[in-house]
Amino acid sequence: MNRLSVKSRIIKLIISTLNINHANKKEITLLLWAWFYIFSLFLSYYILRPIRDELGVAGGVKNLPWLFTGTLLAMLMVNPIFSYLVKRCSREHFIKLTYRFFSFNLLLFLTALHFSSTEQNVWIGRVFFIWVSVYNLFVVSVFWSFVVDIFNSEQGKRLFGFLASGATMGGIAGSSLTSSMVEGIGQNGLLFIAIVMIECSVFASQRLVNVHHRQGRQAGAVYDDQKPIGGGIFTGMAHTFRSPYLFSIALFIFFYSTTSTILYFHQASIAESVFNDRNSRTAFFANIDFWVNVFTLLFQLLLTGRVLGWLGVAFTLCALPLITTLGFAALIGYPTIAIFVAVQVARRVSNFSLARPAREILFTSVKREDRYKTKNFIDTFVYRAGDQLASWTYTGFIAAGLSLSGIAVVAVPVSFLWLILSIWLGRKHEKWVDISHQEQH
Repeated sequence: MNRLSVKSRIIKLIISTLNINHANKKEITLLLWAWFYIFSLFLSYYILRPIRDELGVAGGVKNLPWLFTGTLLAMLMVNPIFSYLVKRCSREHFIKLTYRFFSFNLLLFLTALHFSSTEQNVWIGRVFFIWVSVYNLFVVSVFWSFVVDIFNSEQGKRLFGFLASGATMGGIAGSSLTSSMVEGIGQNGLLFIAIVMIECSVFASQRLVNVHHRQGRQAGAVYDDQKPIGGGIFTGMAHTFRSPYLFSIALFIFFYSTTSTILYFHQASIAESVFNDRNSRTAFFANIDFWVNVFTLLFQLLLTGRVLGWLGVAFTLCALPLITTLGFAALIGYPTIAIFVAVQVARRVSNFSLARPAREILFTSVKREDRYKTKNFIDTFVYRAGDQLASWTYTGFIAAGLSLSGIAVVAVPVSFLWLILSIWLGRKHEKWVDISHQEQH
């Protein structure tokens, strides 16, 4: 057996294992650049995330609801600006502008944290908490808007699981770098690495655009994505409330956000009570992220594509709300730290490996303008509105003397409503895909 034959068999084995064996050569090239794009993006975010969480806790858990309020207000201000860029700029240019704007912001934070006093650090930390919360949702939303503009629903079922693994591996790399290097280079050194990785994301996005256009020209296709998308600044908001389908996607995100925030606040309380040292808290958050990402990666590489292909979008969407409902039900009777960690890990793994790819596929069935403007409004403002509601509700429950078990009692029916919505939403998408295929044939 010659070396070429061995190499060919190894490649075929990897492709088969990752469930991308039906991908053609053109898809593989696009997929790899998109994979590197999201890998770089999430590596930068998972460097910033534990720093954000530590700075948020340093300012006091009791102040977290105010930080969530600040984040929602920031979303209100940024969304019209984003819509304006989408209206006036080509896809390629607004991706560059968006990412490099955030890179410049990071340089400002790095400088401010380096020269500020301990008291000033608390306020800079609060601004940084809000900034990272905005950054995360915007840059990831831009990525998925771009990707669903390139791949269709059928390709999404086959390829998005592998693509999501790039986000997970970026998360693993970012968490590992942070926990292992924070003592040596400090938070400022980590911020510089994050800036470099954002620039890598810009490079990958441009390569993805070039490859997509080259393949289109070879196939005789004509693309109009170099033109601005146009439309109004508030189109995304208007379309969300006019379309039952888009409004249901918004509700799905809202339910996810509210239940996630409830669990996030409990995690913050644990960290505040157990750790007194800033670097220890940063490492603690990074280690949790690391193990969640490891389990998620296994699911994404081995199961996501198969589950989407075999069971469809509707069933895959239901997995996260079902796990959430069962998790809160378990916390009613057994409100222990061990059960809480198990619920949190199961939820996050289910979200990253199943719910996220499935809900991105939902946007392959909407107009191009909605893939950018409406999707961004849902991914950012609606998501943070859920945060806002949950953060103040959680604070109110604690002030009223409710324990985690008491809060779980309230969360169970909310999660069940989310499950019912997911069934309807998944079936609606699959019905649209069937109609689309019939029209094409």
